[in-house]
Amino acid sequence: MTKGTGSTNPTVLYVSAVIVLFFVISGMFLPEQMGKVVNTVFAFLTTNLGWLYLLSVGIFIAVAFGIALSRYGQIKLGKDDDKPEFTNFQWFAMLFGGGMGIGLVFWSIAEPMMHYLSPPVGTGGTPEAMRTAMRIVFFHWGIHAWVIFAIGGLALAYFQFRKGLPFLISSAFYPLIGDRIYGPIGKAIDILSVFATVFGVATSLGLGSSQIATGLEYVWGIKATPVSISIIIAVITILFTLATVSGLHSAMQAAANIKVWLSVVFMAFIFLFGGTVFILNNFTDALGAYFQNFIGQTLWMGNTDWLKGWTIFYWAWWIAWAPFVGQFVARVSKGRTIREFVLAVTLLPVGFSFIWLAIYGGAAFNLDKLSNGAIQAAVNADYTTALFVTLKQMPMYSITAPLAIVLIVASFIGAANSATYVLAMLTSGGNMDPSEKLRGFWGITQGFLTIMLILVGGTAALKALQTASIAAAFPFMLIMLVMCYSIYKALRED
Repeated sequence: MTKGTGSTNPTVLYVSAVIVLFFVISGMFLPEQMGKVVNTVFAFLTTNLGWLYLLSVGIFIAVAFGIALSRYGQIKLGKDDDKPEFTNFQWFAMLFGGGMGIGLVFWSIAEPMMHYLSPPVGTGGTPEAMRTAMRIVFFHWGIHAWVIFAIGGLALAYFQFRKGLPFLISSAFYPLIGDRIYGPIGKAIDILSVFATVFGVATSLGLGSSQIATGLEYVWGIKATPVSISIIIAVITILFTLATVSGLHSAMQAAANIKVWLSVVFMAFIFLFGGTVFILNNFTDALGAYFQNFIGQTLWMGNTDWLKGWTIFYWAWWIAWAPFVGQFVARVSKGRTIREFVLAVTLLPVGFSFIWLAIYGGAAFNLDKLSNGAIQAAVNADYTTALFVTLKQMPMYSITAPLAIVLIVASFIGAANSATYVLAMLTSGGNMDPSEKLRGFWGITQGFLTIMLILVGGTAALKALQTASIAAAFPFMLIMLVMCYSIYKALRED
């Protein structure tokens, strides 16, 4: 196999930049027209091929755990004498931080409440609806999501660290197409990865900054406007760009550690003051329901309209994030065995997520009842305020509300930090230590594009781009299915 990094030909960088520019200009000046086109495409995919999203994620689970628990699980992601680059705590913090930390902050209260009020089956607002809501939240943020990242990360780590191929998504197809990974086919795969990553991060940056702005308005009365949102984006962009340029070890570990410890403090606080017994009862019941319905829920097609707006949307969103999260978790996992990698990536963050969701969701349900529906009302009016309304029902709100904003910012910096680093790797031929200039370019580009979209096209432009990146997840899902076979073929030959 060819060693080292990929070709220094800048095709992936230039073509990706042109595609990004095209979609950004369209989003800025023709947001409604672009929105109609991408919504039509996404509606077609989810309506006619929604079953394939569910089936594919089921296949990813079978492949990931099948490989990890087989004799192939003993193979090391690296040479036989390679040692892990990071300690177990550092590794776990970065695994979690590079994935969905910001999403948990954003949705941990709003989503359970939404399912509680409008469940896919049964009547909303009942004890059974609460049980269903927590089971669904565990389902959307659990093993299914992380196994998607694990498949992408496994392929990258194996072919780079053990076989010496470029650190690119296209390298996973070497067993099938050989040196053609350096040609148009390989470049097309890497360009699709860049597209999904850029818009996945840009839309999250924009929509998440909107939540920060809403929080500032709710807590201190600072009105949320396109200008204030743009200022927030600019500040966050400067922070995560400086962190990315400074290097992987120092900045990424610092951001991850701050976020993890602050998250733990928040969980402990909410657990103590949000109704400890209620939260424990809710967690135990939800965990049992999750495992009891694991297989059936994986392939459930009982309410297709609800599935399109929730489960299928989530699976497409996680697949769209798979290039960058997979590449990031692979980057920090050199020296681990396949079994260690798969089990850690799919189970450790999931366990943390379940505890987080149970505490936040359980506290929200408990405090909503005690406040005569205050949290329900907040979710119905503006779900971005749900976290702050919940905190307001507990002591020390003047302290916890600002800290919540700090947590949101830290979570964004962590995710955008890792995504920017990955974009630089993808557009530099798989160089695992891309230049500071290229890292800085992608950091500034993401922030600038998001600000322009907010100022010119508003949140409608961001949502159109979000839908476009999710629609782009469909061909990448097919790529991941082929990737599963490619991994198995390579392991048999190892």
